[in-house]
Amino acid sequence: MIILRKAEERGRGDHGWLKSWHSFSFAEYYDPAHMQFSSLRVINDDTVEAGQGFGTHGHRDMEIISYVLSGLLQHKDSMGNGRVITHGEVQLMSAGTGVQHSEFNPSPQVDVHFLQIWIMPDQAGIKPGYQQKNFPDEAKRGRWCLLASPDAKQGSLLLHQDASVYAALLDGEEKLDFELPLGRQAYLHVARGTVNAGTRRLVAGDALMISLEAGFRLEGAVNAELLLFDLA
Repeated sequence: MIILRKAEERGRGDHGWLKSWHSFSFAEYYDPAHMQFSSLRVINDDTVEAGQGFGTHGHRDMEIISYVLSGLLQHKDSMGNGRVITHGEVQLMSAGTGVQHSEFNPSPQVDVHFLQIWIMPDQAGIKPGYQQKNFPDEAKRGRWCLLASPDAKQGSLLLHQDASVYAALLDGEEKLDFELPLGRQAYLHVARGTVNAGTRRLVAGDALMISLEAGFRLEGAVNAELLLFDLA
């Protein structure tokens, strides 16, 4: 079974300095049909104006991934981390027993465009943690690059959940398959560009929710950047 969620069906938030698309219920956007998909709880497609950002606030018991598409994102947290993230870098913060953090666009001129992703952990009350790593375009070109996994295999970030997060870049004649093991589900999010999945033409912001399928093939892409979540 493959269910298409079109980009324009998502929730929309416009706060002036912040413009967001919500794939799942978040803040003022509530849709009981789209609360989560397996352990995947949030995908917010955020654009933050130059010199603006999220002030210090708290989280607990959530795995929070930031995936920057363009621009710069400055992170600070109560664990003592202070880093700047750019395209190609992935940040994973395990909120665990509780953490305070802020996310700010340090550029005086250029907006930052990033995906904020929340995955529910497999246990509560873990020690908070922070990870950040660069995944170059060459590692994603025409292939699935593993960004996060429950055992940190292949140099991926450690995710406290039975879930794996992949990214890929596709263009032109490149084709890419994904085999879905029995009993697993997948969520495919098109971060930018366009791509074909079977007879479906997907554009930026579109998503596929996939279950009870052996897998799928992607082809006919035009400058596509994709995120895939392999979920229990």
